[in-house]
Amino acid sequence: MGVLNVTPDSFSDGGQHFHIGDAALRIQEMIKEGVDIIDVGAESTGPGSSDVSLNEELKRLAPLMNLIDDQELWRETVFSIDTYKADVAEFALKSGFQMVNDVTALRGDPKMLSVLVNYQPYVVLMYSKDSTPRTTKEWLIYDDVIASIKAFLVERASALIQAGFPEEKIIIDPGMGMFVSANPKYSFEIIDRLDELKTLGYPVMIGVSRKSFLGGEVSDRDELSAEWSLKAIKNGASIARIHHVKLLAEQIKLT
Repeated sequence: MGVLNVTPDSFSDGGQHFHIGDAALRIQEMIKEGVDIIDVGAESTGPGSSDVSLNEELKRLAPLMNLIDDQELWRETVFSIDTYKADVAEFALKSGFQMVNDVTALRGDPKMLSVLVNYQPYVVLMYSKDSTPRTTKEWLIYDDVIASIKAFLVERASALIQAGFPEEKIIIDPGMGMFVSANPKYSFEIIDRLDELKTLGYPVMIGVSRKSFLGGEVSDRDELSAEWSLKAIKNGASIARIHHVKLLAEQIKLT
């Protein structure tokens, strides 16, 4: 899964693909690099990020959505919308998107459940220690991090299934980085114990790309991002969400 942020303030690539021409070019690049899914987001949810109104998020997305729909780019790859807002998700699904990636696991917008049940796309439910879309730098301590993540994701998935959503379209994401804790040890532990998360029976998505727990400067984290994504895949992850698509695709092919 390649990351495409059409935002001015994302932590590692804010502003790079904010304009339609840059975003369109990056889509074509990622397709050539071997991407399977492109995750499009128009609101940063990292520590210190600002709230984005519904109108602003739709305004940022509209040109790209129209391009994807008009050129039928959804025939070339799967498009995912990274949002917790039901109206944004519906707009994307009407434009040919096939997946919704919700960092709040449906807690951010009470209308999201009905949109998902109505359109039945693939959906990613992500664990987060914070109940709001914006994560914090809290140094949270867990008795058992995997047990906490599993309990949360079971409850969130159950809410979807009970509403009539097809279980086979649910994907789970343990969150990683600040979404879990400012203590980096938990993110590495999650990757090491991924087989325990797999026992829930859902495909697992891992997003380690350029996150602070990897250490060093943001600009120096691509190699580490690919290395730990590859390890997650070896441990059972079905999807790796990454900025540097070409680097990970080459390592997967080599392995």
